[in-house]
Amino acid sequence: MRTSHPSGDRPAARDRSRPPDATRGARRPLRTESPDPVTRTRAGAGLLAAVGGLLLAGALQAETWRFAAIGDTPYSSHELRELPRMLDDIAAEHAAFVVHAGDFKDSRSVCSDGLFEARRDLLDASPVPLIYVPGDNEWTDCRHLPAGEFDPLERLQKLRQLFFAAPRSLGQSTLPLERQPGDYPEHLRWRLGPVLFVSLNVPGPNNNFGLGKEPRDEFVSRNAAVIDWLRQAFAVARREQLAGLVIIMQGNPAFRHHAAGLPHAGYRELLRTLSDETVAFPGRVLLIHGDSHWQRIDQPLRHPATKRPITNFTRLETFGYPFMGWVKIIIDDEGPQLFRFEIHPHPRRLP
Repeated sequence: MRTSHPSGDRPAARDRSRPPDATRGARRPLRTESPDPVTRTRAGAGLLAAVGGLLLAGALQAETWRFAAIGDTPYSSHELRELPRMLDDIAAEHAAFVVHAGDFKDSRSVCSDGLFEARRDLLDASPVPLIYVPGDNEWTDCRHLPAGEFDPLERLQKLRQLFFAAPRSLGQSTLPLERQPGDYPEHLRWRLGPVLFVSLNVPGPNNNFGLGKEPRDEFVSRNAAVIDWLRQAFAVARREQLAGLVIIMQGNPAFRHHAAGLPHAGYRELLRTLSDETVAFPGRVLLIHGDSHWQRIDQPLRHPATKRPITNFTRLETFGYPFMGWVKIIIDDEGPQLFRFEIHPHPRRLP
């Protein structure tokens, strides 16, 4: 969704960013009071071997993994030219994969088969595996006149045909994915190191709830599948004692309104489930979404009883038009927060 607000399984790819000489400081000759140089040398060598072995064991245990997040792009001809370069930048950082949090077009461009096929080819050219979730601009908003007055459900079926025909990612190298049985092949699940990932079809601005007090039938069916898939993800993460869970969807679920007692109807049950499951989960939870084009990292989910922030939950919103960029997320199971973030604005911007 466009807005004028600017911002405020074992993996194939592991983080090799630690320099190879990171432990050299501990390998200096150790002082000893023995006057015998042979004894001194043997003692020093023995101590060095012991210390070096401990350091090496620690280095082998301290694994990290990395992936990237983008969304709300490409909208313009400029972004169409720049997106392949940005994906090359992501590949150069040795990301295991990239997630696209929906909206691969602006809301007013026509939702034609040709445009959908072109976007599929563009994302499929990614040098690293790419997992996409549907955004409102490419299905729920297609009902509007500028977008061609399409039937949103027919457009969603087209997205499924093009982007979710097989349980694999897009990209020149692909990643096997597990998908939810039934009618929602866009609901996916996969692993990276100690973290489980789950994708959900939850579009902005109100999850296709509808304009009236009663929800659309489409919303009722899909929302039940969303809640079930989310609960299953938490159950898997708890059962396998994973360190974290990452959730990817498109819509901004309006955390502030929910905390103030004014939840958006389309997100009410989702946020209740998310807060209950997060509180009961001993690991870290990261939600990645797009929609409002305001790149940010914060902790907006509140405890239902205390109204205080739920501290094991973090929200990451992607860059969005007219600001282009990506976020690198580093998973470090030895770190205090599990997830570390590096913000990468793309060098070129729209004039």
